[in-house]
Amino acid sequence: MAEEKKKNSMNIELPEEIADGVYANLAIISHSQSEFVVDFIRMVPNVPKAKVKSRVILTPQHAKRLLSALNDNIVKFEKQFGPIQEGKQQKMNFPMNFTPTAQA
Repeated sequence: MAEEKKKNSMNIELPEEIADGVYANLAIISHSQSEFVVDFIRMVPNVPKAKVKSRVILTPQHAKRLLSALNDNIVKFEKQFGPIQEGKQQKMNFPMNFTPTAQA
C-alpha cells in the first residue's frame, strides 16, 4: 500500500513569492471552445478602477474538475462551520470589450 501511495503522489513546489497568496473579491470567468479564463480581481470601495490580481487559464476538463473540487470543499466547510451566507449580488457593468460568461 505504501508503494501505491508513492506512485500516486506528486512533489509540488510552492515558491515563497506565491505562498502568501493574493486577495481577490471578484472573479470574472470567460471561455472559448478550448479554454476557460478566470480573472481574479480586487475591488476597493470608492476606487473606480479595479485590478486583475491573477489570471488562471484552464482546459474545459480542468475547469470542470475545479468546479467539482470547489463544491466538495464548500460542502465540507459548511458541515464544519455552518452555511455560507451569500451577500446581495449587484449588477455589474463591464466597460470592457468582452462580456464575461459568469461571476463568482
